[in-house]
Amino acid sequence: MIKTTLLTSGNQKILKGEKLGYLTKGIHLAPANLSGYETCRWRSKGCTMACLNTAGRGQMNSVQDSRIAKTKLFFEKQFDFLAKLSKEIASTIKSSLKKEMQAVFRLNLTSDIAWETIKNEQGQTLFQKFPETTFYDYTKSFQRMAQSLGKHNDFPENYHLTFSRSEHNDSLCQMVLELGGNVAVVFRNQLPKTWKGYEVVNGDETDLRFLDKRGVIVGLIEKGMAKKDESGFVQEGVNS
Repeated sequence: MIKTTLLTSGNQKILKGEKLGYLTKGIHLAPANLSGYETCRWRSKGCTMACLNTAGRGQMNSVQDSRIAKTKLFFEKQFDFLAKLSKEIASTIKSSLKKEMQAVFRLNLTSDIAWETIKNEQGQTLFQKFPETTFYDYTKSFQRMAQSLGKHNDFPENYHLTFSRSEHNDSLCQMVLELGGNVAVVFRNQLPKTWKGYEVVNGDETDLRFLDKRGVIVGLIEKGMAKKDESGFVQEGVNS
């Protein structure tokens, strides 16, 4: 039996959603291969260097140890992990109803796991187990993103994805936008009004990406190590 708490309230941006009536929780796994297991298969050098894993409380050794431990549990005791996670999701939903709020979940706070492929001991995904609940994430996988935009009948309808730009996937970003999806782009110092002709919305105001209109750029201001980026991962905050 897993006793470790898997879900967290995450960060200040996630907490901003409470003002809009959403109770958001997510999972912080150890990103990249810090745990000995790869959790970000589609990562680039730029996003690896700029990862927010060590932002805020993430700088504490105890927090890093906890994330590594949870990641190992996910890979080594996956059925137990999913059983514990399901209990926490159900508990959060119950708690949110008492507060007259809507519970939503971001499973990849610091990872890029294809959760739509992860099934519990009964052969169910979390999205099948909680069909009325909204889940959302960012991803750098074009395949996952295209599937979520209706190119794959089996992709969960209650799982919203936003595509993440890296220093070398601009052509994929264009394809996502043409399909009606949204692309998250990190900018330096300020957000432009447009990027490559597409409207930029402020992605730092809340983390509730499933509320964004379709076909826009989700602009994020550089944070942490991203301020030192020279790979092209961070874009200049000027209209284009």
